Amino acid sequence: MCLMVKCAICVHLIYSDIVQKCREELKAIRETNPDLKPTLAIIQCYIPADFVSTQIGLNVMQICLPHQCTEDEVIDEILRLNEDSRVHGIFLHLPQSFLSRSVRNAIKPQKDVDGVSDLNVGRVVLGDQRDGFASPVAGAVLEMLARHGVYLFMAVLVGVEGPLKATIQCLLQNNGMMVQTCQWSSKIFCHFEVFTEMFVAVVICQHVVRSSTRWIQEQQYQPWRLRPLKLQPLSPVPSDIEISRAQTPKPISQLAQEIGLLPEELEAYGNTKAKVHLSLLNRLQHQPNGKYVLVAGITPTPLGEGKSTVTTGLVQALSAHLKLNSFACLRQPSQGPTFGVKGVFLCFNLHLTGDIHAITAANNLVAAAIDARILHEATQSDKAMYRRLVPSVNSVRCFSPIQMARLQRLGINKSDPSDLTPEEVRAFVRLDLDPEKVTWQRVVDTNDRFLRKITVGQTQFDIAVASEIMAILALTDGLADMRARLGRMVVGSNRNGQPITADDLGVTGALAVLMKDAIKPTLMQTLEGTPVFVHAGPFANIAHGNSSVLADKLALKLVGEEGFVVTEAGFGADIGMEKFFNIKCRTSGLKPDVVVLVATVRALKMHGGGPNVTAGVPLPKEYINENLQLVADGCSNLKKQIQIAHLFGVPVVVALNVFKTDTQAEIELVCRIAEASGASAAVQCHHWSRGGRGSVELAQAVKKVASQKNNFQFLYNLQDSIVEKIRTIAQKVYGADDIELSPEAQAKIDYYNQQGFGALPICMAKTHLSLSHMPEKKGVPTGFILPIRDIRASIGAGFIYPLVGTMSTMPGLPTRPCFYDIDLDPVTEEIKGLF
Repeated sequence: MCLMVKCAICVHLIYSDIVQKCREELKAIRETNPDLKPTLAIIQCYIPADFVSTQIGLNVMQICLPHQCTEDEVIDEILRLNEDSRVHGIFLHLPQSFLSRSVRNAIKPQKDVDGVSDLNVGRVVLGDQRDGFASPVAGAVLEMLARHGVYLFMAVLVGVEGPLKATIQCLLQNNGMMVQTCQWSSKIFCHFEVFTEMFVAVVICQHVVRSSTRWIQEQQYQPWRLRPLKLQPLSPVPSDIEISRAQTPKPISQLAQEIGLLPEELEAYGNTKAKVHLSLLNRLQHQPNGKYVLVAGITPTPLGEGKSTVTTGLVQALSAHLKLNSFACLRQPSQGPTFGVKGVFLCFNLHLTGDIHAITAANNLVAAAIDARILHEATQSDKAMYRRLVPSVNSVRCFSPIQMARLQRLGINKSDPSDLTPEEVRAFVRLDLDPEKVTWQRVVDTNDRFLRKITVGQTQFDIAVASEIMAILALTDGLADMRARLGRMVVGSNRNGQPITADDLGVTGALAVLMKDAIKPTLMQTLEGTPVFVHAGPFANIAHGNSSVLADKLALKLVGEEGFVVTEAGFGADIGMEKFFNIKCRTSGLKPDVVVLVATVRALKMHGGGPNVTAGVPLPKEYINENLQLVADGCSNLKKQIQIAHLFGVPVVVALNVFKTDTQAEIELVCRIAEASGASAAVQCHHWSRGGRGSVELAQAVKKVASQKNNFQFLYNLQDSIVEKIRTIAQKVYGADDIELSPEAQAKIDYYNQQGFGALPICMAKTHLSLSHMPEKKGVPTGFILPIRDIRASIGAGFIYPLVGTMSTMPGLPTRPCFYDIDLDPVTEEIKGLF
């Protein structure tokens, strides 16, 4: 009897200590995380809810399943609780017949506060309980032995089976005891069990508090544990596809774990790519951003400058060789050029995760809604239209939320459909779209010149990446913002000249649903196993030409304060970089630390007066043999692009992408001229032949220059007039003497000012092949007037875009498209014809 009394006293003391400790830990949690409520979910209640709430302060979620429920129903409930971020512990108080191995292992180990899953039992066996929980009963036994001053050399376990038996046995053995078991199940310690039950209850609560503490720690920024993949450079260098196939990528889940992503933030698409949830931005909202690096280029030529390969080589050098966290952020290529002139590079250039398909579907839904609305308004009375737009469902007639928003825009403050007057009904149902003034086009992600203008229905097609929805995807900062931008898209005007929006069509919510997955950036990896975000792909000559704001923001948080995010702007610095600064940075609020300006000796020779090149024809000797004069003359373009970057107050590092035909004298000449023209550094890059190791010098230069403060500024003020903003870009960036507005362009400017769109930034749509509007003019053209033939507006995306010269938004296929070389092996499913 004395032993029983001592045990009862001991249990009570331990119980009181744990209760007090839990209270203190909960208080500390609530001081730093006031919105967090540690919660225990009990499937068939074991611990009284009032006990938990009054004694400790935990929330309790009780789930009472019917006695006749099946094992699958129990597992379904467990899986639901596993994914509920509000639940930090799951306890099963079920008949023993329900506690099968499948049921026990369905609980996430981090929420298994009863320590019954195989993984948690296994951790006890290995003596590692840092991330799991041991059985509270087992913990109670050890705690009471220690508190009671009992030290045993041998222990006999009586009437204990299953996971509890293994846990107690291992814990005792880990404490130096010899343990034997006995199947005798007589309850000789029934009075003691009452005390143990109370003690176990409070230990479970303690585990819930620990689980919530661990959850808080997991939400904090995690240092990277990146394990780069080794490259074995070969000489001569194999084809890109041979190099790619020789490398085995890491599972995307492994890469995500290495860079600090949580499992619930990842949505895998196969084994090598995954979507990343935007909840990451909330989790790391207090984490300082890393360094922001933009890769731009000289005015592009058909020879190609290699901005994407420089971007990739740079992040590989930073991460794999300098051991600095770095992320590449790239645009998703359009399938149009992929099957046309660029060629295919694995899934990166194909469907990827379907973002462009989602844009196509959303864009064409708007087009279908426009046509349908024009048809129905032309063939139905106001009353019939109203009856169909606001139908009676189960004898109840009400406006949808988007219809209520339209009523408010019309100044009709009524919510009952029967209260509208005939005049109000007419205003509500009649958009009165003028078919001649519909500006919205259908899109398809294929180069198809015969869709540029077709006769039936006077329909025109653009390539998918020219859709305003693509620009919105690239500039939005979240779902709510994207939905608002989609709603603001102007699709045309009515017969009174007033703009009609997607909100007026009532299609905004459906568009947001189609785009809800596309808004998440896609995580991939380089050949050396460093992370890459691929997201959005607006063209730079007809849109703003940069990857998404969201991808950059996510990456800047993930790399940490000392890390680097390297993103790429399309085409030359005069187009992609200018729009990156004036549009993307203005929208995102982010400030770049350094510009990496890519050049090649071959491209500089063309800008210096070298002959034209033709695809499929051997290069002229000027591009193969040393020619210092052509290089020196062509550096005028490089100097101009450096000056453009300096207009924005950002330092420049020139990256000379070296080809095997370049001579050392040519390389040294370019680097000397670049530094004399104001570049902070000019380095040669050999990433194509050596991987990241070939860009280490570039990475070191970028690290050094990015650590210096700069004076970033925008080129113009948004409050400047539309004409002045266009003139500023034309004169300061392109080098034009002035601009010339067509009568149509001037009329559009007057209209946009009248509609209140005059304070939007400018997104110039012009050829990428020259600083001027004349693609054949290489180098640095001067003495020209920039003609503005038309001006359009992407109100949802948030910019005005002047059209300079003739700009096609639907490319065509060449005589011999790349699809001639693309095929599929039906046995291995290996794609042939990749470069």
